[in-house]
Amino acid sequence: MGKPTGFLEFERTLPQKESVESRKQNYQEFVHSYTDDQLNQQAARCMNCGIPFCHSGCPLGNVIPEFNDAVYDARWEEAYNILVSTNNFPEFTGRICPAPCEAACVLGINKPPVAIEEIEKHIIEIAFKKNYVQPNKSYIKTGKRVAVVGSGPAGLAAAAQLNKAGHDVVVYERDDKVGGLLRYGIPDFKLDKSVIDRRVEVMEQSGIVFKTNAEVGINVPASELQDYDAIILAGGSTIPRNLPIPGRELKGVHYAMEFLKQQNKRVGNSPIEVEEILATDKNVLVIGGGDTGSDCVGTSNRHGAKSVTQFELMPQPPQERTSAMPWPTYPMLLKTTTSHEEGCQRYWSVSTKAFLGDDKGHVRAALVVDLEWETDAFGRPTKFKEVEGSEREISCELVTLAMGFLHPQHEGLLQQLGVKLDGRGNVEAREGEYKASADKVFVAGDMRRGQSLVVWAISEGRECARKVDEFLMGYSELECKDQTVSYA
Repeated sequence: MGKPTGFLEFERTLPQKESVESRKQNYQEFVHSYTDDQLNQQAARCMNCGIPFCHSGCPLGNVIPEFNDAVYDARWEEAYNILVSTNNFPEFTGRICPAPCEAACVLGINKPPVAIEEIEKHIIEIAFKKNYVQPNKSYIKTGKRVAVVGSGPAGLAAAAQLNKAGHDVVVYERDDKVGGLLRYGIPDFKLDKSVIDRRVEVMEQSGIVFKTNAEVGINVPASELQDYDAIILAGGSTIPRNLPIPGRELKGVHYAMEFLKQQNKRVGNSPIEVEEILATDKNVLVIGGGDTGSDCVGTSNRHGAKSVTQFELMPQPPQERTSAMPWPTYPMLLKTTTSHEEGCQRYWSVSTKAFLGDDKGHVRAALVVDLEWETDAFGRPTKFKEVEGSEREISCELVTLAMGFLHPQHEGLLQQLGVKLDGRGNVEAREGEYKASADKVFVAGDMRRGQSLVVWAISEGRECARKVDEFLMGYSELECKDQTVSYA
């Protein structure tokens, strides 16, 4: 415990951000760093609880009070070693994780929780500056070869862990650059791609081989993988949820990832091989209230959209915990992101009934209706009905559908490998085992559990790597999330 009275003396503060008008002019990260004193004070707020619920709140089981104590005393290398003992990529989670650890923070019962996510980001950035982050050079090689399909957070975590165990790892990525969702799903203003490049360089120096423009099952036959001793499928949940209503075929109605991926390619100077999607001088409608929808809002504002409107089918969430979401569970509260701060008209309990087009086949408006929700005894929405007389048109020349993802792509890789699928269309694997139905094939991340968080993907990749290591060697010394680790 850095300072026994720290949680009484210091309030939670977050780093300063660039002004809205300034940050809308570019795609750079806009959150500043803490000063040394601010970082010290935020770490001092950690109470070193007898039962640190933040551990269980974090899917990775990060050892949070211990690294906060090290930060308070400026023991940077120790803080770094504690953090990376459970998390391969704190530079990712420190930027884009919704921080379920903070929702479980004991201090959060009656005060704002410890700023765990920001502290985590500062630890890894200081570690890079001080050259603590070094390639893994395993001097004991097993002679086993592992193929990892997909270079998103699950695939990267699995590759890093298996490399650490002494196996030779090759990662296949269908896009032109490594990163998966991190590269082409997260806008640069939230995660600068130099952060990914920096990490990939360390992994390459560790001996991991990356093959890009290699879509297994399409331009790389799945049979090529049979030469490996084990295969990990980490391709993610890539099939978006559609909105099959009249007018869906109109020009200007796109999936969110089509829109976001194009902009990331522009920033990264990668070629765009399809018709460009731009929000410039258009009324933009974003359907879907999650993080992907928020990313569409921020990108549209940077394009110079005339207006940005966001719809959500569900009712507006509460601003504080209710009896249906007690501490330390993750609360579904109203979230106003930095993109919303930049300009967005938000509506809840709205259903889109049709898209209306002009005489050129381009979307000009959405026909919508308000909804009235019934709730259960805990205030949770259960069913809805349309509000009579609320039907109206909302002008829009660009629509992005950000309603989540259904399952991984079945054509190609999964069909050629012959793996079984579960009832949701994901690759079937026993809970905690990560073993698919096909011989020597394992699966991790969204491809196994369905659409989820980056922190869950990293956790899945790490746990899957341990099971692969056991499969190859009969045992594994890789860290397990359920192990108790002491840093006394």
